[in-house]
Amino acid sequence: MPSSANRAVSRRAVLGGAMAGMAGVAGGGLGPAWAAQAHDVPGKGDPVDAVASRLDRDLIALRRDLHRNPELPGQERRTAAVVARRLRAAGLDVTTGVGGHGVVGVLEGARHGRTVAYRADMDAVPPGDQWGGDGQVAHLCGHDVHTAVGVGVAEVLACLRDRLAGAVMFVFQPAEESLSGAAAMLGDGVFARVRPVEIHALHCGPYPVGEFAVTPGYGYPGQDHGVITLTGPDAMERARRLETDLGALGTVSPPATPEQLEQLMADVQTPDGPLSTFVFMLAQASDAGGQAEVQVSYRCWPEERYVQVRADVGRLAQAHGATAVFPDDPFPAMICPEREGRQIERFLRQDAGRDRVHTLHAAVPFSGEDFGLFLDLLPGTYTFLGVRAPGAPAETSFPHFGAFSPDERAIGHGVRAMARWLAGRTDRR
Repeated sequence: MPSSANRAVSRRAVLGGAMAGMAGVAGGGLGPAWAAQAHDVPGKGDPVDAVASRLDRDLIALRRDLHRNPELPGQERRTAAVVARRLRAAGLDVTTGVGGHGVVGVLEGARHGRTVAYRADMDAVPPGDQWGGDGQVAHLCGHDVHTAVGVGVAEVLACLRDRLAGAVMFVFQPAEESLSGAAAMLGDGVFARVRPVEIHALHCGPYPVGEFAVTPGYGYPGQDHGVITLTGPDAMERARRLETDLGALGTVSPPATPEQLEQLMADVQTPDGPLSTFVFMLAQASDAGGQAEVQVSYRCWPEERYVQVRADVGRLAQAHGATAVFPDDPFPAMICPEREGRQIERFLRQDAGRDRVHTLHAAVPFSGEDFGLFLDLLPGTYTFLGVRAPGAPAETSFPHFGAFSPDERAIGHGVRAMARWLAGRTDRR
């Protein structure tokens, strides 16, 4: 989940637990065969939990290993090798080197059904994208947790393959932090051989461990970049004034205190609240050898607002005797489809409990996510996995903060919920 992005990709024309009622595709959850055989496992009422319980410690050890060996976007060689080895050992059909260091594993069930996909990102956060980090590459966005959850779901469902309908395609993506990995995997034909009907993902979020937050109709904003060049003897002075004027277009600022983090978490859960529309603007003036430049980077919501913001930037540039140039289309927003978002909301409320599921009514202004490129092709869901330890301050569970330290018990919660969710989504009956 990058806090900044340098890649622009075109899309649509922006600029111009419980088993009852979970059978079948619409409701999600466990399919009928899983429900019918749930009590076949001695001492357990849920086959997923029975298998996951045997994996919990190992998956935490996997996460710790990945955490000790973070790799930059596009350099995930070791992580990819670890993932591929685990998937092959579980009996999946594995392809490596997809879109760089991407790994794809396909698990075929014993019965006819649908093919669904699950995506987990693998890269760590570069120093420049950290808030208060120590200047080292680090897993401060939780991708080590995401990878451990993805491997765990694959291993659980592989153990229960005889009860699984259809197939699950596991997409382990490189280079999410640079917003280039999803496009690279798509360009490499990730869905050419096996075409899923939908795709799902989890991401660490600042919610109590054991809780989830769903995003029907929301997700993350995209990002737009531009540059304004000023010439003349007073170019730098005008550039600094322009920088100030552009900054005034912004309506939100990054949280700087624990109290502001808590308020942000409340605001994204407020219907028609203060984040229903926003502009997060960054402008920086610099000397460019005899002339001055103002680099512009901003995010906005709703996505259609890019048209107006570009016009406002252009107007301010002209007022200072310059022209704003936007070399690419904005990077697209990631928007979770409403229908699928409501389906996983109902499933998780039954599976985890109603009081453990939050519903977001706004996008977080300060980050982006290239999972939206997959959602442009396939319906799916994007759900936040609570990683906040009891009593811990918000910054310990907020991605990209230097204090980020997720509660590792979240891995088990994610594995169980996603294994049951995916098993139900593959079953046509």
